[in-house]
Formats: sequence, structure tokens, C-alpha cells
Amino acid sequence: MRAARAAGRAPARQWMATGVLVALAATALTACSAGAPDARPAAEALARALETGDFDAVPLTADAPAPAALAATRAEVVEGLGEQAAATVEVGEVTLADDELTATAGLTVTWDVPWTDEAWTYATTAQLVRDEDDDEQPWRARWTLPLLAPDLVPGEQLTVTRRPAARGVVLGQGDVPLVEDRPVARIGLDKAHVAEGGLDADAAARALADALGTDPEAYAQRVAAAGPRAFVEAIVVRSGDPAYDVPALDALPGVGVVPDVLPLAVTRTFARAILGTVGDATAEIVEASEGEVVAGDKAGLSGLQRQYDAQLRGTPGVVVAAVGAETGAQRVLLTVDAVPGQPLRTTLDATLQQRAEDVLGGLEPAAAIVAVRPSTGEVLAAANGPGSGGLSTATVGQYAPGSTFKVVSALAYLRGGLTPDSTVSCLPSLTVDGRTFQNFPGYPAAALGDVPLRTAFANSCNTAFIGARDLAADGALLAAARSLGLEPAVDLGFPAFLGTVPDGASGTAHAASVIGQGAVLASPLGMATVAASVGAGRTVVPYLVTPPEQATDDPDDADADAATDDADGADLPPAAPLTADEAAALQSMMRAVVTEGGATLLADVPGEPVLAKTGTAQFGQDSDLRNHAWMIAVQGDLAVAVFVGEGDYGSTTAGPLLQAFLAG
Repeated sequence: MRAARAAGRAPARQWMATGVLVALAATALTACSAGAPDARPAAEALARALETGDFDAVPLTADAPAPAALAATRAEVVEGLGEQAAATVEVGEVTLADDELTATAGLTVTWDVPWTDEAWTYATTAQLVRDEDDDEQPWRARWTLPLLAPDLVPGEQLTVTRRPAARGVVLGQGDVPLVEDRPVARIGLDKAHVAEGGLDADAAARALADALGTDPEAYAQRVAAAGPRAFVEAIVVRSGDPAYDVPALDALPGVGVVPDVLPLAVTRTFARAILGTVGDATAEIVEASEGEVVAGDKAGLSGLQRQYDAQLRGTPGVVVAAVGAETGAQRVLLTVDAVPGQPLRTTLDATLQQRAEDVLGGLEPAAAIVAVRPSTGEVLAAANGPGSGGLSTATVGQYAPGSTFKVVSALAYLRGGLTPDSTVSCLPSLTVDGRTFQNFPGYPAAALGDVPLRTAFANSCNTAFIGARDLAADGALLAAARSLGLEPAVDLGFPAFLGTVPDGASGTAHAASVIGQGAVLASPLGMATVAASVGAGRTVVPYLVTPPEQATDDPDDADADAATDDADGADLPPAAPLTADEAAALQSMMRAVVTEGGATLLADVPGEPVLAKTGTAQFGQDSDLRNHAWMIAVQGDLAVAVFVGEGDYGSTTAGPLLQAFLAG
């Protein structure tokens, strides 16, 4: 019985013994794996070296080059990525081989490539080898070139190429292109060609400058300073420009003509002072861009092109490639497409702008025509005459507006209790604190004496307006100016000055102010805004860029500086709105200027009835007094200001220009 029980227990003992052996074996394998040195520190050291180029702290296999040699190899391979390029290397999963003598570590390499926000990221694998005889550094990294770039082979170097984006166009009303790429010819001296022909570079340079009508000495110095095979550009000529005979220039000794395209306006002068120009980025622009613009890029140099350069220039494309140093064979590793610049939409009407420029084309003094749409505030034209010398007289000029400012004074008087039919006294002269004011020479005798305000306004009686000046005291004149859109502090999204009016002037200063002289200043844009406010029956705020975009802050822009000079009303309360009744009264008086006053030449202009106001402002010394000539007008949904820096009178100098513009 005992034997039988013993026999019955034998299989159980055998099973238990087998289970113990299996458990012991499993414990031995686990202990062996758990006891293997950690390979991650070696992988981490390699990752840091790939980032920094310092391989001194990396445990490497015996067959690897010395750390200094590896550093030199890395520097040579990545040099073409530029100084701004930076890498980060992350260590992923570390996998131990079955024999526990080798391991692999997944690495994710990310390069911050210049000129793009898109990173270059790729995966590679580090091979690790166990050194059982080294307790301090039990794992070593094996060096391979593909750690630096995918599939890299000896002799290849990394390069990054910048591909400029297509520049955004500048659009006008109806999305008509105002500035877009147009063909040009770059004309200059090809010094290599001069040398090959045995010519004298100095003489060739002077001959080209003479043909272009530019300074021969300055150009010859530029040519002399350039390299022996340089192309030294003298001028860029738009295709079809009748001012230049390009084939004849090309035939001059050593001269080369290189075709190109540039963002250009409709004509060489079209709204140039407003739109600005595009050209090679200056050193100042490159430095201020903090890497976004590099030497050789095209950039806005002035005007809206410079102010909105960030929007217009877009984002450059980037190509990262591995290039064979000897063969030049290229493997593209990363392509980031350029993002074209966004169009800049303006309110300019191409037809009206060109018409205004044509009207001003023959004037020698600084001159401007500004047209505003009263219903919207859109600036439809902002033209400058050739006498403005490249400055935007239209938008940032600061001049005494003369009697066109009587629209503002009239509004103050309406608010002071007068109506267009109220009687005022128009005297031949009026003395205030010892200073005598007179009307313009030839003032009509029929409009002297006690006359309605409408008559005094229509004929521009200085003495009547000065006599009523107390109605515009204590800030009332400034308040009326602001109600008509003549804001002293303004940010319109482009360089602009509207006007300044003294607040609280007294005596002769106040007397001069109510007739638009003294300390009162306005731009043609400002007076066009006054006219537009009358026409719209509400306070108009002009705008040129639509919709307003984020502009580049450019403290060096001279026009921007001019636009903010004297703009000292930033802390003023909101302007009182112009009412419909006030506007109707001003409209009736401005219509009287055409029907019975100084702008009768506008009575027969085709279309809707014209409302107007003439203006003449004296400037200079007693022995050399000269006149600014002004006229503003409203016809339907169009408000216009015409300014001539030096002329006879508003009615005789500015009036015919306004008539030609409206009748066009």
C-alpha cells in the first residue's frame, strides 16, 4: 500500500522538478538581460556631437576617425547650410540585439534651415557595439557618413539654395494691376568684354555715361572699383521707353544689355511718389530684416512698396541638396516651395490717376491733384507734378490752404449761429491789432458792404470772415476742421498729413487762421477730404490701402516722418460729426462759388453740378511775396483738390487745371 502511494507520487515529483528547472533557466536569462549595460548614454553622446560638432566626449569604436577629424568632416559637410543653420538630434528607441553585443538607436535629426519656417527632419540609425572589457564605457558608437544626412557618401556636401518668391502685385480699382513684373533692360559695361577687345575701360565707361546723360566721373569710378570681369550696371530701362535707344547703347564699345523683369508701374512716373520703387535690397534693409532679406534680394525701396514690403515679398523657397564636390551631381533632400507675396490692393483709379498726372505734366512748381470718393473715402488719385521732385506733395505736403479753408471757417460760423443768408460786413480792409487785412486784388465791388454770408463765401471776402472770427474762437475752428476730416493726428496706413489748425489762437494769429493762413497748414489730401466731407454730408476718413494691412514699421521713411511732423492732436477727444443740415448749407455756399463767385469757369463742366472753393495763400517775405494757388471741388461722388506751389490765384492757376481734370 505504501509502495503504491509512493509510485503514485513519483510523476508529481518529476513535474515539480522540471518546473523548478524551467523557472531557474528563465531567471538566469532575465538576469543576464537586466544586467547588460545601458547603451543609451553612448547614443546620447553621439546625438550631442552631431548637434554641436564636438566629438571629444563620444565613445567611438576603434576603427572610427579621431574626434578632430570627425569634427572637420561634419564642418565641411554642413558648411553650405550657412551659419544660421542649427540641428537638434533626439534619441528614440534603443534596441539590444539577441547576443547583447550590439544595439541600434533611432535618431531623429531636425535642421533649422535658413529662410524658412519649415524644418528639415529625417531619421537615421546609430550602430552601437558593446566593449565587454571596458566597464566605464561599455558601449561605443560606430561612425558612418549617413549620420550627417540621408545616404550621404564621401565627397558630398550639403547646400541650401534660396529661391525668391514672386512679388505681389499692387492693384487699383477693379483689381487693375498698377505694379507688376514688366520687362526691362539692364544696361552697363561688361568689363570682361572690354578687356577681351583691348579697350580702355575708363574711356568706355565715360562714353556710356555721356550717352545716358549721367555723371561720367562717378560711373567711371564705379567701373574702376569693380572686378576685372564684372558687369557694372549703369541704368535699368523699361521695355519700350522712348527716352532711350537701347540698340544704339548696346552698340557702344564694351556695353552689355541684360534682359530682366522688375515690378514696375504703368509708366515711369505713374504714382511713383505714392507707390514707390523696387530694387536691390540695401545694406540697411538687409540688416533691419533680421535675416528675412539677404543681399541680392529685391525689396521695396520707397513708398508703399517699402511700407508693405513684408506682405509683397512673400516667403522664399528653399532647396537642401547633397552635392558632389567634384562631380557637381546633386541629390535633392528637401524642397520648400516659395510662397508668393500677397497683392496690395489700393483705391487708386488708374484712369483718374493718369489723367491727373497728364494735367500736371507741364508744371514747373510743386503741384498735386487729389481725388477722393465722398461716399467711401477712397483716394482715387494722388498725383504729383514733376516740380515735386519725387516727393508726395499730394499726401504729405504742408501748405497754407488759403481761402479753401473758409469752408472750415464757414462751418464754425454756422455752428456759431449764422446761416448762408445771414448778413456779414465785407469791407475793403480790416485792421486787427495793428495788422491790416485786405481782400484779393480786383475783388468785385458789387460784393462789398453788408452781404449774405453766401456772397462773402462765393467771392472769398477776407474781411467778412475775419470780422466774424469770434464765432470760431475757443477751439471752435479746430473742432470744425476735424468735423470736416482735417485731423491733426492721423494714421491712414500710408504716409499722410491732413492738416493742423491752432487751438486757441488769438489776435492777428486767429484772424489769419480763419482765412487759411498763419499757422494753418493742410495737404492737398487734407483739402480733398474737406471737400469730400461736404459732398458726403458726413465726416470722411480717406483711405488708400484696402483693406488696411500690416505695414512694415519704417522709421527711416522720409515721407512717413513728414507725415507725422506737427501731428500733435493724438489726445484730442472724438470729433463732432458733421450733420446733414450743416453739409447742406456748405453745399449751397460752394455751389454759389461756381454760379456767382470765383469759379464760374466750372459752370459748364459736363455732368452733375460742380461745387467749389478757390484759395490763394501768400508766402515769402514782403519784397518777395508769392502765392500758393488752390481750388477744391465736388461733382457728384467725386471730390478734388488742386494745388500749385507757386502761381497767380486759385481761380486763374488752379481753376483751369481742375476744369481740365473734371472735363477729361
